[in-house]
Formats: sequence, structure tokens, C-alpha cells
Amino acid sequence: MEYREIGRTGMKVSQLSFGASSLGGVFRNIDEGAAIEAVYAAIDGGINFIDVSPYYGHYKAETVLGKALRGIPRDKYYLSTKVGRYGKDGVNTWDYSGERALRSVEESMDRLGIDHIDLINVHDIEFAYLRQVAEETLPALVSLRDKGIVSHVGITDLQLENLKWVVEHTAPGMVESILNFCHYSLNDDKLIDFLPFFEERGIGVINASPLSMGLLSSRGVPDWHPAPEALVEACRKAAEYCREAGYPIEKLALQYSVDNPRIATTLFSSANPDNVKRNIAYVEEKAPEELVRKVQEIIGDQQRVSWKNS
Repeated sequence: MEYREIGRTGMKVSQLSFGASSLGGVFRNIDEGAAIEAVYAAIDGGINFIDVSPYYGHYKAETVLGKALRGIPRDKYYLSTKVGRYGKDGVNTWDYSGERALRSVEESMDRLGIDHIDLINVHDIEFAYLRQVAEETLPALVSLRDKGIVSHVGITDLQLENLKWVVEHTAPGMVESILNFCHYSLNDDKLIDFLPFFEERGIGVINASPLSMGLLSSRGVPDWHPAPEALVEACRKAAEYCREAGYPIEKLALQYSVDNPRIATTLFSSANPDNVKRNIAYVEEKAPEELVRKVQEIIGDQQRVSWKNS
């Protein structure tokens, strides 16, 4: 496993990291015992960065992850969680006020059973009034950084333009990292265009969803996926080509996403320990360049076609 620093934070993290959204049963029902074993498998396999959010499973992911973390020494991992997106009784809610952000951090630490958060993020800022994020949410989190309750502050979003805007409208050093998803994968490498902007400011870059939320999978895209039909079909053809070549598209997609040294880490999520072990094994090898080229050729004019967040 390769380790890279997130910007100037001093956190050297594994190139492949564990996203805990699956622990909340976001995609399907989970076996809690297996989910906890999945966290152990990640740590045992060299992963040292875990990302979660109160939004995932409406607090369930943090609760299950907290149970797993009780069995792991605190110096074995960096932990990232978020503020801004929540939910209750199946209803999604949003609150980007500074007061709610401060309270959310305290609640997250209680659920997770920890007394310090390594990286706290404002979650999916496209659902917020961006000026509020810049002028209220982030300053509240920086106040916690100043007190030593959190070590570092970041922002997350699907839309790269929003991340750039907030960085441009905040003081240098306020935002230390960005987390973006579905924009550095076999079908979409738009993140590359924004790397110089973040690098010039010393801002670390975290990538997520190397399978593009299931587009790049052997079993096919889930029914809820917001991608347009033409992109879904292009990725289905790419997955079929990989299957015929005897090389799972999941393996190729993971290898492709972790291979860029300018990106600190790439997050994947699974509540199945066998899947975690398999993904760790995948990234020990390099992606075959010719197969990458062929898959991107099949995706063709659907490259960089995206969608709205939900």
C-alpha cells in the first residue's frame, strides 16, 4: 500500500481508503457483525483513513463504525466525518448553520466513541448557500480546530466548481482538503482540470466512488442511479468487454483511480470483509494500460458526462 500526504495536513494516508457509507445500509441491508469485520479487514490490510458522515444511514453508519473503532487502537487510523447533511425517519435534512455544525461534531464524537476528529468536512455544499458555508459553517469548524477538538477542516461536493468557489471566497488555510466523487474514474477524469488550482493553495485532494456509484460494476447500475441512459449503456458495454477479457471492471476501475500520485487517496465503501480484502489486493497491481485505453474508447463521447447530486 502506498501512502500520500493530504495537502499540507501532515496526514499520510493510504492510497485506498475506507468509506463507511455502506455501514449505514445506504445501498442495501447489512449484517452488522460483517460490517464491523469489514472495518477490521481494512485496517489489517494497511488502510489508515476512514471517512463517514451522520447522513449515512441517518446516523447508523457512525454508530456501527463506533462499535468497530472500540476494537482498534486510535493511532491506527485517521478519521473523517462531516456536518451539514442529516436525516431522521427516512427523511433527509440539511442544516449548515454554525450552531448546528458545532453540535453535530459533538454528537458525531459521541456516536463514534472518540474525543478527537482528524478531518471535519462540510458535506455536499451544493445543497447549501455557498456564502453561508464560507462565512458561517467553515468559521465554526475552524474555531474547533483552534481549540484542538478537530485537526483539519475540509469541504465535499460532487460539483467541482462549488469547491473552487468556496476556496476562492475564504481565507488561505481555512479549507485544507476537498473531497470530490465520481470525477476521477474510468468514465470521468474532470478532477484533473482542477488539480493545479488546489495544489497551488496546498489543498489536499480526496477522491471517492471509483466505481462511479455502481456504473463501473459487473452487476450493473442500481435502479436509483441518476446517470443519463446513454452513459449507463456505455458503461454497461465497457463492463461486458472487461468480463469477456477476464478482467473485472471493478478491479480496473480501482487500479485506475488510485494510480494518480496527485490525489492523496481514493475512498471505496463495502460492508463485506471479503470485498474489502479483494479491493486491497486489486490495488497492489497496476492497471493494464491497453485495457484502460480500450474501456475509455468504448465509453467514448460519454466521457465526463455527469449528473446532479441527490
